[in-house]
Amino acid sequence: MTTLTTPTRHVLVIGNGMAGARLAEELRHRDPDATRFAVTVVGEEPHPAYNRVLLSTVVAGGIKPRDTRLKPDGWWAARRIDVVTGARVTSVDHEARTATLGAGDTERVLHWDELVLATGSDSFVPPTDGLYAGTPGPGARLADGVVAFRTVDDCERIVAAAESASSAVVLGGGLLGLEAARGLLARGVDVTVVHPQDFPMDRQLDADGGAVLSRVVRGVGARLVLGRLVVARHPARDGAPAHVVLDDGTSLAADLVVVAAGVRPRTELAVSMGLEVAHGVVVDDRLSTSLPHVHAIGDCAQHRGVVPGLVQPGWDQARVLADLLTGADPSATYEGTSVLTRLKAPDIDLASMGAVDVDVHDPGHEVLAFTDPSRGRYAKLVLRQDRVVGAILLGVGDAAGALTQLYDTGSAVPRDRLSLMLGRAITRASPTEGANLAEMPGAAVICRCNSVTKSTIVGAFREGAETVPAIAEATRATTGCGSCTSAVDGLCSWLRSAEPVAAASPIQTPEPEPAPAALTEGAA
Repeated sequence: MTTLTTPTRHVLVIGNGMAGARLAEELRHRDPDATRFAVTVVGEEPHPAYNRVLLSTVVAGGIKPRDTRLKPDGWWAARRIDVVTGARVTSVDHEARTATLGAGDTERVLHWDELVLATGSDSFVPPTDGLYAGTPGPGARLADGVVAFRTVDDCERIVAAAESASSAVVLGGGLLGLEAARGLLARGVDVTVVHPQDFPMDRQLDADGGAVLSRVVRGVGARLVLGRLVVARHPARDGAPAHVVLDDGTSLAADLVVVAAGVRPRTELAVSMGLEVAHGVVVDDRLSTSLPHVHAIGDCAQHRGVVPGLVQPGWDQARVLADLLTGADPSATYEGTSVLTRLKAPDIDLASMGAVDVDVHDPGHEVLAFTDPSRGRYAKLVLRQDRVVGAILLGVGDAAGALTQLYDTGSAVPRDRLSLMLGRAITRASPTEGANLAEMPGAAVICRCNSVTKSTIVGAFREGAETVPAIAEATRATTGCGSCTSAVDGLCSWLRSAEPVAAASPIQTPEPEPAPAALTEGAA
C-alpha cells in the first residue's frame, strides 16, 4: 500500500500569470513527489496560466485564445499543484501567515509558510476624457469601444469589436501597440497608431532605427501619428462617427480605441501588507521583500531599481527562487537578466538588445550601423572589447540568432563585423553549422522566450525528441514568439548527422541544469 506523505511546508503564490505559473512548475520539478512542499497558486483571471507573448497572434486570428495555454487541462492537478482561478486575495496576515480570498460567504483562508507575490501588472490607461465609463482610475470600467490590451479576455474583446469596426486608434507605439495594430490590420480594420514620442519603440531603438521602423509600419498599412497625444474620445452620437481628438485639434475616426500605453506594477496588496514599495515591490538578490518569508517575482518586483516588465526576467527569477525555497541551491542569487526585445509580426522583424543608444563616434565603443530605409532594413552593432553589448536588427532576421548568442554568452565576435551584422558570417553562434554548434556552450540560450538552453535541447533529443515539434513538446522551445525555430531545426539536423560522432563532443557533458517539464499541448 502506498503511503502519502504530508508536505512539510506550504508555498502560496499570489498571481497565476507566467511568472507565478513558472515558479510553481520549478518548485514541483525540484519536489516531483510533492513530499516536501504543497504549492497553491491563486489568480484573479478565470483562466489557467497562458502565454502573453502570443496575444497579438490571437488578435491577428492566427490562433485561438485556448491555444495560448501554458499547460494542457489536468497538467497542474496531476502534479499536485492547487490552482485557484477567478479568486482575489483581499488581505494577508503576515504574523499568522494567512491569506484571505474573497469576502463574505465565499471567504476562504489559506495558510502559508512562504508567500510569493507574482501579481504582475495592469495596463496603464491615462485619465483621458471619454476613455472611462465613469471616474478614471485603477480598476474603473472602460467605456464601450475602448479596450486595454493586456489579457486574453482583452484579445477577445478586441476581436469582437473588430468585427463591426472600420477604424481603430491604438494609443501607444511600443511593442504591444505595434503588435495590436498589426493584428487589427490583418482583420481588415483601418488602423492609426498615436505615439507621444518622435518614433515608435523609443525605449528599444535609436532615432535612426526608429525612423526606419516608422517607414516599415506605414508600409504595412498603418497610419502613424508621432509626437501627439489623444486628449479626448467621443463615441458615435447624433449621426457623428466615433472619433478621438489629438492635442493639436486633429480628429481621427475611431470606432475602436486600443490602449497600449504601458503598464504599472500591481502593488496594492504589498502596500496593504506594509512591504517596501517604490515603483514595484522592492526585492534583493534573493528575491526577498522587506518582510521575512515573503518574496516577489515578475512584473510586480523591483530589483536593483528596475521593473523589467518582460517575460524572461520573471522566469529567471522563478528559477532562482525555486532553488532557494527548496534548498536545491542555497547560494542562488538573481543578478538581473540581459534584456532582448523581439517584435516579430508579418512584414516586421525587429530585435533589440542591450545598449543601443550609443553614438557611432563614441570613443569607448565600436559602433557599426547599416541603414536601408527603402527596403525597411536597419542594423546597428555596439561592441566593447570585441563583445556585443548592444544591437538593433530590423529587417535582417538572419543575423539575430548569431548576435543573440554572442550577446548572451559574451563570446568574442569575428573580425568580419559587417558580415556578422548582416547575418552572413559563420560564427560559433550560428545555428546551422554543425562544427560551430559543437563548440557552442551547453548554457547558451536557444529559446529566450522560455529560457531553453542548448544542453536542454540536446538532452531532449537524446531521449527521443528528434524533430522541432517533439522538442517543443519536451522543452517549450519555439512555443513563444517562434523566432528560434530555425535554430532548433538546425540543432536537430546537426544532432541527427553528428551521432554517434557527437558522443565525443563537448556537449556530451553539459553544465547541470533542471530540464523544463514537458509541454504536451500549447501554441507554436
